[in-house]
Amino acid sequence: MQATRLLASRAPNRLSGSIRVPGDKSISHRALMLGALAVGETRISGLLEGEDVLRTAAAMRALGAEIIRDQEGTWHIAGRGIGGLAEPDDVLDMGNSGTAARLLCGILASHPLFAVMTGDASLRRRPMGRVIEPLTQCGARLASRMGGRLPLAVEGPRQALPLDYRLPVPSAQVKSAVLLAGLNARGETRVEEPAPTRDHTENMLRHFGAHIHVEPAEGGRVITLTGQPELSPTDLTVPGDPSSAAFPIVGSLLVPGSEIRIEGVGLNPLRTGLFATLREMGADLAVARQWIEAGELVGDLTIRHSALKGIDVAAARAPTMIDEYPILAVAAAAAAGLTRMRGLAELRVKESDRLAAAASMLSANGVRVDIEGDDLIVHGSGHPPRGGGTVVTHMDHRLAMSGLVLGLATEQPVVVDDTSFIDTSFPGFVALMASIGANFRPA
Repeated sequence: MQATRLLASRAPNRLSGSIRVPGDKSISHRALMLGALAVGETRISGLLEGEDVLRTAAAMRALGAEIIRDQEGTWHIAGRGIGGLAEPDDVLDMGNSGTAARLLCGILASHPLFAVMTGDASLRRRPMGRVIEPLTQCGARLASRMGGRLPLAVEGPRQALPLDYRLPVPSAQVKSAVLLAGLNARGETRVEEPAPTRDHTENMLRHFGAHIHVEPAEGGRVITLTGQPELSPTDLTVPGDPSSAAFPIVGSLLVPGSEIRIEGVGLNPLRTGLFATLREMGADLAVARQWIEAGELVGDLTIRHSALKGIDVAAARAPTMIDEYPILAVAAAAAAGLTRMRGLAELRVKESDRLAAAASMLSANGVRVDIEGDDLIVHGSGHPPRGGGTVVTHMDHRLAMSGLVLGLATEQPVVVDDTSFIDTSFPGFVALMASIGANFRPA
């Protein structure tokens, strides 16, 4: 992948227009995986066609599912059924996607086959130990590099055992890996999470016909799945990704006079912590209409330029917006007063150390920022940040997009050192932002 340096400068006019962001990445991964485990044909519209999701499609093909995309953009999956996956002929390359790698690890762990997963340089640095540890309890053998890092070899048992696992820390990916392993285990698999995390896996399992029960417990939830169901094929439309919507939203809040509409965005309450946080900061962000699609709440959003103020963001909100902190930091840089984002330890093990990288992005562009433990503190002046610096992205797509949005509101242009990885989650980002008035050009 060739590095692409871009320069972002203050938008010459307001941002305006009506747009759709690409399909939700988390839901797209899960739709492909469960479609491959259903018996019959599943049809998916609105699938995110970024590199991360295409890697998942390739992996499920390698495991025996038939997956094609028709000329209208609908994806057709002929599933193998639970327990029916074939042993892959080659290594499964998951690219940059930690979500795909961890969820697929759960599926592989309860199937009687041998598979090896790897990824790009960024993914190979990310730890997998949090999923390796519980998955061994179903009878799987997993072997990785030092520190639980990819490449990872998985050898599933002939008869997988159901799991009963309490997450030591909230993690939707670990929870999902355990539930997906439980699909091919006789009996009930039980997962207890200390705080609610995004529940796309639970919603998607229900949509495909699995029996799953969720109940509150001591501030968190207990999820119980009945193993070895026959998943039913289905038709579904993937809603727009709220994590992708975050970038045009913050851009519109910061550029004077802006007003945009984003259609068909996922509004799952366990994913929309950023929207609530921005409203607390004073954002004019409204939901025009709402409906349900494949068990997920979906709606249209209207966003208008707003004068933001700094706030204290509680650590309890992190699970509902863990991917959005870099772009929230950009909003905080232009807000009036101090914004403190608490409890961001999880950011240290993302595509990069996002906590350190987000701080560096702002400080390089004239914003005072501190890290205290796992807290990120941004000192906003209420005026456009100085800008003029270079954002070092560390192969992280969300840092690249955050840096470009920052440049729309700074006094001096901002250079982003590498935007080539943006397409892993938001194909067409630069063109879509340009369509509403953003000013990006080669650096």
